[in-house]
Amino acid sequence: MTERDKASCASPASRGQVFTSSLRQKQGNAWSLVLGALGIVFGDIGTSPLYAFNECFAGPKAISTEEPVVLGVLSLVFWSLMGVVTFKYMLFIMRAHNKGEGGIFSLLALVPKGLGRWVQFILIIGALFGASLLFGDGVITPAISVLSAMEGLKVISPAASPWVVPLTACVLLVLFLMQKRGTGGIGKIFGPIMLLWFGVMAVLGLIQLAQTPSVFRALSPHYAVFFFIEYKARAFILLGAVVLCITGGEALYADMGHFGARPIRIGWLWLVLPALLCNYFGQGAYLLREGISPGISPFYATVPPAVLAPVVILATLAAVIASQALISGAFSVTRQAIQLGYCPRLKIVHTSAEHEGQIYVPFVNHALMVACLLLVFVFRDSSRLATAYGVAVTGSMSITSVVYFFVIVLNWKWKFWKALPLVVLFLWFDVSYFSANLLKFREGGWVPILIAAVVFTLMTTWKRGRTELTKLYGGLVLPLEQFIDDMEASAPLRVRGTAVFMSSSAKGTPPVLLHHLKHNQVLHRQVVLMSISVGDEPWVEVDEQVKVEEFGKGFFRVVASLGFMQTPNVPALLLQARKQGLVCEPSTTSYYLGRDTLLPNGASKLMRWRKILFAFVSKNAQTATAYFGIPPGRVVELGMQLNF
Repeated sequence: MTERDKASCASPASRGQVFTSSLRQKQGNAWSLVLGALGIVFGDIGTSPLYAFNECFAGPKAISTEEPVVLGVLSLVFWSLMGVVTFKYMLFIMRAHNKGEGGIFSLLALVPKGLGRWVQFILIIGALFGASLLFGDGVITPAISVLSAMEGLKVISPAASPWVVPLTACVLLVLFLMQKRGTGGIGKIFGPIMLLWFGVMAVLGLIQLAQTPSVFRALSPHYAVFFFIEYKARAFILLGAVVLCITGGEALYADMGHFGARPIRIGWLWLVLPALLCNYFGQGAYLLREGISPGISPFYATVPPAVLAPVVILATLAAVIASQALISGAFSVTRQAIQLGYCPRLKIVHTSAEHEGQIYVPFVNHALMVACLLLVFVFRDSSRLATAYGVAVTGSMSITSVVYFFVIVLNWKWKFWKALPLVVLFLWFDVSYFSANLLKFREGGWVPILIAAVVFTLMTTWKRGRTELTKLYGGLVLPLEQFIDDMEASAPLRVRGTAVFMSSSAKGTPPVLLHHLKHNQVLHRQVVLMSISVGDEPWVEVDEQVKVEEFGKGFFRVVASLGFMQTPNVPALLLQARKQGLVCEPSTTSYYLGRDTLLPNGASKLMRWRKILFAFVSKNAQTATAYFGIPPGRVVELGMQLNF
């Protein structure tokens, strides 16, 4: 049992009180949390200046650096940052938290039950695909961020070009190996570096702005409007490059549970946004004076030669940190998917005793690492990789806007006429960017869609498979009262101690109990039927987690209710059951688990390829012993073959 679990069991405070206390602690240490957030949640959006303007003016869809064009692109960048990140996410979306947790699953959980069957189905499918797109984005972000930073070596010396890809791979390898230290530990290391990075970006931009202050005219939205009127289709295509300046917006929301909304808002408004605007407008000022420099990105062109090498090193460190936002978000979404039944059990490591949201998922970390390295070696250039970037994040943003509409109308009781214009404004940005990025599908935009499709298929297959197994088990379940009556008639031998039988259902007799009695012809004096259910909220208060029902003859049923952000620990939950009269001594308690061998030859409605996939994933999932925190030395597994 972890120290966190012991504290949870020993304390009479509720989980909600613990959460409130945690929030107070976060508010009291706001600036330290802001510094930590700089190293975790702002890395992605904070390194966009490395490649966003380069794609606009030097990439495959490059356009001229005439004054109306530069001012038009700058105006688009400014109003995108203000409209999408500041207005949409900071002001509105981040209010839709589920007890402090953000992300698409937390948002979906806020939608009230009781909607029409098809509306509920569409929302769930949309949320699942939105979560899947986040994984696609999480693969591309580390690759493009580090690769674009390492390309600064070519600016220092063209002879370094052959080393860009190998060095990028080495840097990414180190980043993923560091994840086991936890986001809190990483944030303490990365935070000061990002603080320096934003300061350097601001200074580089201010140097250019001092020479060409006229670039501030781009603050007027009419330059963006004129740009579209003048260039029409080309301007729309260029949106696929402009969107790179806001690609970290969804990650800010997904990572909200790691540090809280307040530190993220403070960091954005007082540091990140001003630094980004200074740098983007500084790059625009340089382009107005000098135009594009062949082979040199606008960012590095603004760096004085005397400090180019240190800035390249700093940019590389910042790019490494940029990857952290999506990696942390992927960990959070994975745990939510597991608890909601859309993902098989995976090992989850809690890396902080103070902040519940700081976790590490080894399997996800390793999968992202392999995928990122493959992308680097296949694309080998940030411009080529940028063509694959944007589809995933804009798709996620669009889905978030739709789900948010249902939350504010059905949960917050906004008037329809009040909610609709706001969400239409959100979707106007989201759909415009998503449509522009779809034009890059053949050039690389298929990559995040393919990744998302694989993740989506796995999640839906797992959910459907578990549903079919539940139906199959339902036909095998015997009413508990009938089982107790039959047991009294047969009078099996009762031995001392407690037997805990894990069951996915809180009704009837678990098949593993029937299997055990059939083959062993013996029962313990105290039999506990234990099931764990996961609700639609992230946390359940400690005093409300466990309910005990006694049936006589030494039989008890324990139903544990947890939130989708809580990791179950069966021994800790049994300790909580003491308050309701159930006493299980650890030294005399045995845990009985079923291990199913699934054969895809049954009559379930699942397609055969899905059955095979589900059986394979089920076989390779983390064991129930490890996932439920059960002492391995006290576990008895009973195997059963099931045709489904």
